[in-house]
Amino acid sequence: MQDVFYANFNTTFMRIFNLLLIFSLSFFAYPKPIIGTENWTETDIERFNSKLADVKEKIKTSDSYNAKIAFFVDMKIKSGKNRFFVYDLENNKILDEGLVAHGCGSETGIPGNLKFSNEPNSNATSLGRYTIGKSYNGMFGKSYKLYGLDATNNNALKRAVVLHSYSAIPEEEQDHYISRSHGCPMVNEMFFKRLEKIIDSSKSAIILNIYY
Repeated sequence: MQDVFYANFNTTFMRIFNLLLIFSLSFFAYPKPIIGTENWTETDIERFNSKLADVKEKIKTSDSYNAKIAFFVDMKIKSGKNRFFVYDLENNKILDEGLVAHGCGSETGIPGNLKFSNEPNSNATSLGRYTIGKSYNGMFGKSYKLYGLDATNNNALKRAVVLHSYSAIPEEEQDHYISRSHGCPMVNEMFFKRLEKIIDSSKSAIILNIYY
């Protein structure tokens, strides 16, 4: 009788152990879903995850980078829709989003198709990772210097590509395209104020990744 009890106990224990093992493997084998991307396609999420990985790899190289917050701009999204994302690296979720202009030199004549350049006077958006530097007061008011970290955007400082606001950029999404910049990521004034609070309160450099 005792042998039967122990046999049943061992069988039950192994079943519970196997269930816990399967759950653990499932939990750690797959990335957690990103909160705030419910309307994204699988392709959008795959592209974002790839760029997120690039940012995390860069953050590992220096303690000078903010490991809690990063900014992302998806230039595949048309300019009338939110495509600038404030991302919580610790909790894997989008905290805020807004409209952002691309450079007029990125236009190809085909709506939705963009080109990119790192060349001075191109007026185009440059893809890649940036660190957000110190603020200054320029022709658009408070602006933040951008330092390109990749070969595709390392002329950002020379080109005076900065993060700034502009009154012509709407706050709400719309169906048509918005104003273009001379290569700067140019955002709505209210959205800029929200970004400003995050940037100014950060003791380490926030990375901005612009991708396509």
